[in-house]
Amino acid sequence: QVQLVESGGGSAQAGGSLRLSCAASGTTFSSYVMAWFRQAPGKEREFVAAIRWSGGSTYYRDYRDSVKGRFTISRDNAKNTAYLQMNSLKPEDTAVYYCTVRYGLDLRMTAYSYTYWGQGTQVTVSS
Repeated sequence: QVQLVESGGGSAQAGGSLRLSCAASGTTFSSYVMAWFRQAPGKEREFVAAIRWSGGSTYYRDYRDSVKGRFTISRDNAKNTAYLQMNSLKPEDTAVYYCTVRYGLDLRMTAYSYTYWGQGTQVTVSS
């Protein structure tokens, strides 16, 4: 059974940083795309970042425009863990952040493309 457990959420001031982790279990995730989505109150779940491993030290990443240059997605295949380093946080980054995975190579930006989801972790940024 595939399980995803997020951690690292919390509160930060605008301009601050947080690092989210997603621990995966139940299968070997090296062939999976790992991604982060977020959902603010009253809004739809939206893509934040995705990463896939292409062998050796080669990774492919994609980000939504509003987080480019501020957020960095990474993964440790040996630990089956993905990370989201969030710097220069803004109040509009406030949301529940979800870790998700899909088997395959495409860095999809649509939630329905992903198969397994974590329970989410709250990130609150105050001005």
